[in-house]
Amino acid sequence: MTVPLAQLQIQEPGGSDACAAANDFCPSWIVENIDRYWSPLLEHVYLTLAPVVIGFAISLALAILAHRRRWLTGPIITVTGIFFAIPSVAAFFLLQPITGLGYTTAIVALVSYTLLIIFRNITNGLRNVPAETRDAALGQGLTERQVLFRVELPMAVPEIMAGLRIATSTTVGLAALAVFAGAGGLGTEILLDKRFKSNVAVAGGLAVLLAALFDLLLLALQRAITPWQRARA
Repeated sequence: MTVPLAQLQIQEPGGSDACAAANDFCPSWIVENIDRYWSPLLEHVYLTLAPVVIGFAISLALAILAHRRRWLTGPIITVTGIFFAIPSVAAFFLLQPITGLGYTTAIVALVSYTLLIIFRNITNGLRNVPAETRDAALGQGLTERQVLFRVELPMAVPEIMAGLRIATSTTVGLAALAVFAGAGGLGTEILLDKRFKSNVAVAGGLAVLLAALFDLLLLALQRAITPWQRARA
């Protein structure tokens, strides 16, 4: 009877292992294994921040150029719209022969998805500045460059930040697919065992919380750099 009892104990473990074996939602397993998610979470933060920062810099430069030469708006929206329309998984695979596996492929693809969103919001924000405000600034002796940086861009901040928030939330979601580019992130944990409910719940939940945290931080930044809106409220 000793051998069967020993086999029975091995086949039917207790606690979190039994819960995991049954593919249930296991809070105790999550607590015991939470440290495995810190590295993927940090990778996910990088895969979100780097593309958004790079995409914002590119979009801002393109938007300022298009604001000065309006005929460029259409072609820029067309090109960035094509980038945005490419399925994300396909983009990761298409870039691999050029940039290989790793962060470079993931970041290039993720940057391309931010351009249309941020560019359109910056452009709309600049063009929604009242003409009389711009004329008044020019009448006070400001140059075109000074009007842009002292009047138009500050007044366009709410729309610019709205685009930045949308782009950031979108990037958090798309970064989960960066695992197909060999770049890691929370998608690695989901792909590792996508049938285990606890694993998917933790990895997916962390991505949702990350998107919410970034959104709150950007909203706080917007309130900090637009004191006139607070005064108006």
